[in-house]
This record gives sequence, structure tokens and C-alpha cells, in this order.
Amino acid sequence: MLSTSLPSFSFSLKEALDLLQRFINSSNQIKQIHSVLLTSNALVSSQRKTILVYNTLIRSYLTTGQHKTSLALFTHMLASNIQPIDLTFPSLIKAAHSSFSVSTGVALHGQALKRGVLSDPYVQTSFVRFYGEVCDLRSSRKMFDEIAHPCVIECNSMLDACGRNGEMDSAFELFQRMPVTDVVSWTTVINGFGKNGLHDKAVMLFREMIVVIPPNEATLVSVLSSCANLDQGGVHLGKQIHGYVMRKEIILTATLGTALLDMYGKAGHLEMALTIFNRIRKKEVFTWNAIISALASNGRPKEALEMFEMMKAKNVRPNGITLTAVLTACSRSKLVELGIQLFSSVCSEYKIIPTSEHYACMVDLIGRAGLLVDAVNFIKNLPVEPDASVLGALLGACKIHEDSELGNKVGKTLIGLQPQHCGQYVALSTLNALESNWAEAEQIRKDMIQAGIRKIPAYSVLSRLEK
Repeated sequence: MLSTSLPSFSFSLKEALDLLQRFINSSNQIKQIHSVLLTSNALVSSQRKTILVYNTLIRSYLTTGQHKTSLALFTHMLASNIQPIDLTFPSLIKAAHSSFSVSTGVALHGQALKRGVLSDPYVQTSFVRFYGEVCDLRSSRKMFDEIAHPCVIECNSMLDACGRNGEMDSAFELFQRMPVTDVVSWTTVINGFGKNGLHDKAVMLFREMIVVIPPNEATLVSVLSSCANLDQGGVHLGKQIHGYVMRKEIILTATLGTALLDMYGKAGHLEMALTIFNRIRKKEVFTWNAIISALASNGRPKEALEMFEMMKAKNVRPNGITLTAVLTACSRSKLVELGIQLFSSVCSEYKIIPTSEHYACMVDLIGRAGLLVDAVNFIKNLPVEPDASVLGALLGACKIHEDSELGNKVGKTLIGLQPQHCGQYVALSTLNALESNWAEAEQIRKDMIQAGIRKIPAYSVLSRLEK
């Protein structure tokens, strides 16, 4: 280990490089090496070696999650007249994205152009990825188009940029034109389809892929997510994937195992979900979240709450998703007081800032129990304006308890917020019909038709999956 008495400790640039490579994942050691370099003025010697040290320091701080320090080092480089090279930029571009700094990324683009390294394939690929991640698909595509002969890695970055920004037609067109594809190419498109709600297309592409190239863990996780969002046809394929995992003796990591148990949980196969949960050796917070949600949504909310207590006993720190699952469990059990107490205590103890989804869960919890006045008061006391999810939860409670007077007020507010959402019109019309307010129900239907809104029909993708 490095000495903690830094003033009496020094080393050459070559030794610094060796140490940085050795301790690249250790934040404390990186800081110590950096401090020694500064106090010994070692960074003002050989230009070439100094650039290598700066590059390694930038990458080291990035690896340990200190993105702003990486960017600050680049500023220090320029101030010290140390000229960056092509290898300097990829880590900086990634740091800019990780710091949520679009302006820094654009400034780095200008620096890369100024330094004559923008034609470097790694720099180009980094910018294609960066602009895609910050939702600037136009700049991402422009950078990609400047690459004369894009390789598979550069194409994969463009596929990911399109998928992140909802341009799956463009992504699939590029995918079909690629002279060479690899497992990342297939996985990126499958994941893109899933992220954009095109789960049937994700599944069909996976069926094609399995004939051409073996999937990796990321592929399996992506397609299992799509299976979980389909009907029984999705479950059928999910079981086949489970069988594939067992036949190939693929290690059930937390990520893959959670994808499997989530798929089984959403399909109502709770016992299998629990079996998978028990087989996952190293359970992450998202694993616990998935099993709590599965129990809550399959008629076993009390077991879901017991699982939450077990999670805390294992010293796994709950997050916002955990809170949503727990509140859902309380709502299904009509445990209003417990839900309110948990909402307050979990947010306070684990520093969770409530979102609209959490507020909607609370309204559902209170309203589902028939405490509509309390639900209204809860909304009035929110620190933010209630959005469609919060008001939608209240409308749902009005429908359950057939309160057409309050429901009409809430429903009309919702229609004002989401004038093109057919669900609000249908819910409001149904509520009035339950109260035998036929004239009002008919008028709402007419308003919906006049607004050019059509009810989205239910459909099955089973036939498509079997083709």
C-alpha cells in the first residue's frame, strides 16, 4: 500500500504510471498518487510521459466515479500547456455525460476539432455515443455520417443512439445494412425495441438471432424484459429462455436472475419466481424489488411486506422502486396506517425524495380504502402540482367507490391535462354509467369522438410470435 506520509514519498513518472494502473479502481490510492505528483512537481518533466500520466489520471478518476475531477484535470492540462492527444478524449467525453454536462461535451468536441483528433475512430465513436445519450440524435447522426467506413463498433454506437431516442425504424434500417454484425448489434436492436414498447418486434428479432449467433447475458435480459410485457406467448418464450440458461449452465447472476423472476412474476407464476429468487446467490436491491413487486401484484401483499423486512435485515438499502412496491403491497392489503407510516419513515431514513409515482401510490392507498376525502386532502398538501398519475389514482378510487360527483371533477381536470388520452374519457364515462348518469356518460363518449380520439382495442401478439 502507499504510504500515508506523502511529503517524504516520491516516485518517477514511470513509477506513477505503474501505480495508477495498479490502483485504477481505488479512489484513495489515486488521490494519494496524484497528491505526490503535485507536491514533487513531477508533472512538469517529460511532455510525452506527462501526457500519459494525465490520461491515466483522467481515466482513473472516471473509473472511481469522480467525473468532475476528470474534467478538472483536463482544464489543468491545458493551463499547463500540456497538449492533449487522441487517447485523452474518450474518457473525458464519458465523464461529460456522467456529469450531465452537455455544454462540456460540446466544448470537448471543439477541442478535439482544434487538436486535429476528431478523425480518430475512438473519438468519433465516443461522440456518436455521447450525443445519443444526451438526446441529440441529429448531432450523433452527423458525427456518424462523417465516418467514411464505419466499423461494427461505430455502427453499434449509432444503433444505441437511435434506440435511446425512439428512432427504431432508423436503427433497424441501419442494422439490416450493416455488412458485419455481432452479438452487441443484435442485443442493441432487441433492447431498443423493448425500451420503445415494441416488445413483439424484440421477441421476433431474438428468434432470428438465436439461429445466427449465440446470445449473451445482456441479450437474454433484454428479451426477457420484453417477454414480461407480452401475453402468454411471451411467457412461453420466457420459459424456453429459462431452459436455454439451464442447458448451457449459464450462471444465474443477479441481473439475469432478476429478469427471469420478474418475467415469471408478471405472468402470475409466483412459485417459480420465488424459486428463482432463492437460487440467486448475490441478491441486489433490484432483485428484492422484483420479488416484492411480484408478491404484491399476485395477491400476497403481506408476504411482500415480510420480504421488505427481510431485505432490511440483510442490510440491503431500499430505493425509490422499493418504496413503490411496498406502498403497492399496503394498498392491496388496505393497510392505510402502515402505508402512511412506511412512506414517512422510509423516505426519512433512506433519504428518498418522493416522486409523482410515490404520491400516486399514496392516493391509491388512501382512496382504495374508501377514504376519498383524505385522499383529496393529501393531494392538496402535496409540495408539487398533482400530475396525471396522481389524479388518475384518485379517479380510479372514485370509480371503485362509485363517487360520480368527485369523479367528474377529477376526470374533467384529467382530460384538460391529457386531452388526447382515451383512458380518461372511458373511465369518466364508465363512472357515470355506474351511477346511471346515462346522459352524462353519452355526452363524454360524444366529446371523445368529436375530439378525434378512438379507444385503443386490445390485441394479442401470440399469433405473431408463432409465425
